[in-house]
Amino acid sequence: MFQGVFKKLELSEVATLLDLINPALDGSPFDAVETTIMALDLPFYPGYRFLDITENSSFPVKKRYVICKSGKHNTPDDITVLDWTNEPIYRLNQEIPIILDGNNVTEYVRFFFSYIRGKHGRFIISENVDDIRWKDDPPPQARKAIGKMLIPLAVQSEKDGNFYLQASMMFRDSLFKADIEVKPTGLVTLSNEELLVEDIPVQDDIFAQ
Repeated sequence: MFQGVFKKLELSEVATLLDLINPALDGSPFDAVETTIMALDLPFYPGYRFLDITENSSFPVKKRYVICKSGKHNTPDDITVLDWTNEPIYRLNQEIPIILDGNNVTEYVRFFFSYIRGKHGRFIISENVDDIRWKDDPPPQARKAIGKMLIPLAVQSEKDGNFYLQASMMFRDSLFKADIEVKPTGLVTLSNEELLVEDIPVQDDIFAQ
């Protein structure tokens, strides 16, 4: 998950943004008075920010994620609604375009895997035991054993603009270690997946999202 600091937007800015965002959404629109928007600048998309949009007064709670150009005079073209596929992210990578370096590539990888869901679930980067969505608090011995298997997401090497990282990741109820390659275009690929533990009692990542 992101490691930056989110900023809560004022009602006037929320209303202005929702005027642009609501027409791009399926389903009922967000009510500006009942909606909270938390914003975070994205270092790999210069001049853009991530918006976490929540309306708690509805049931179930409405929540959407949007990438928006920074500034107070946006147009509908400045709004990209994330839809859990890689298509809007890869499109943004070309249009903005994405700028990756050794300081921001790990944050891009966290972002990418946080908001992409495959046919069978998500790969959730797990750098410590609190990143795992346990059904119930595990026994201390189990926490300690799994904690020793988890590794911080980190760049292992860089060559010709390509970044090579390694991460521990949850996929459904299994913990893996995997290599990650990120190209200058932002294309992300996984390889050398190694199963570490399976049948971990975790929440379903789709319904717990």
